[in-house]
Amino acid sequence: MPAPRRLVVEADGGSRGNPGPAGYGAVVLDPDGAQTLAEAAEYIGVATNNVAEYKGLIAGLKAAKALFPDVTVQVHVRMDSKLVVEQMSGRWKIKHPDMKPLAAEAASILPASSVTYEWIPRNENKHADRLANEAMDAGRRGRQWEPSSSTAALDSPRPTPAAADPAGPPGDPVAGAAKVRAALAAARPASAAPQVGWGVAADLGAPATFFLLRHGETALTPEKRFSGSGGSDPGLSAAGRHQAACAAEAFAARGTVQEIISSPLRRCRETAAAVADRLGLEVRIEDGLRETDFGAWEGLTFAEVRERHGADLTAWLGSADTAPTGGGESFAEVADRVSAARDRLIARCAGRTALLVTHVTPIKTLVRLALGAPPESLFRMELSPASVSTVAYYADGNPSLRLLNDTSHLR
Repeated sequence: MPAPRRLVVEADGGSRGNPGPAGYGAVVLDPDGAQTLAEAAEYIGVATNNVAEYKGLIAGLKAAKALFPDVTVQVHVRMDSKLVVEQMSGRWKIKHPDMKPLAAEAASILPASSVTYEWIPRNENKHADRLANEAMDAGRRGRQWEPSSSTAALDSPRPTPAAADPAGPPGDPVAGAAKVRAALAAARPASAAPQVGWGVAADLGAPATFFLLRHGETALTPEKRFSGSGGSDPGLSAAGRHQAACAAEAFAARGTVQEIISSPLRRCRETAAAVADRLGLEVRIEDGLRETDFGAWEGLTFAEVRERHGADLTAWLGSADTAPTGGGESFAEVADRVSAARDRLIARCAGRTALLVTHVTPIKTLVRLALGAPPESLFRMELSPASVSTVAYYADGNPSLRLLNDTSHLR
């Protein structure tokens, strides 16, 4: 008996609203993960994340079986859905009535002894994730995903042996597309300098897109008091909770946020939670997004600081390297912290859209850095409570500011 053909299936699914417009993506790879053998994606209408993830798994297993119908296959499934991996591995019970028939269908495609499961971080599942998003994008246009439009392999390039040629079953359009993409990649000089300019953005694939949401009001906001990371850590006021609810509805209607990341401070966590509850997403905490530590100025108005620490305030306004009185952070220190967080998040969210819930200084800093503007530009931007700004980061390292201080969702 010939040895079984070993394959890797990576699958994902998503819902823009949970439940909301949903789609799945799946890719079949060779055992080394170097060669794409088949891709599948579909817009499935309104569904939850978990339903879409299970449908992605089913599509991937069916694609693997169809590739070699007359050969025994051994499939290793890799997914970033802990629920699907644990349930299909038999370690978690399947309680939800919507999941039971899907799990049963997945289990019926291949013998249980022929399939193994592994959980992987989201950033290792970019190919399937991109397919799922392509399917949802197609659904938004009233169409279904087509293999010829796939850009997923470009988002997660894999090392391919020099002698190997992207291949698949005879007449497989995905294999043909893979050959074209491989030829284009080989023709592009590896040492080419990053291109600059809006005209090249469409050639770089989907960027990491960050919606920058300032938290809603606290009791200190209307009084214009310094409120950083070294103060009392206030929560949202009634007005702030209303603003957060308005933002949540706006992002639910937009339907593009795939991940929510928040400053650790309470006012941001509460704002992020309002959006996350509406979208059915979890909130990740990024310490680098916290507000400036304003030292002895915490809780004071600008006029009070001028009266008590006039010389220090003048020095602070004149130099990004000067810290507030009492051991606070300088804007230069904040910029270093925020840019490090930005780089981590760009790497994790490549090709995806994330909502960053943070504060005035981090948002202004991200905008300043995106524009290449000097530090004094921080004093020339207006950022209202619960306002939205947007920056996209392309693969060549060039950012694009798309929106600044939008408050239309609050009106």
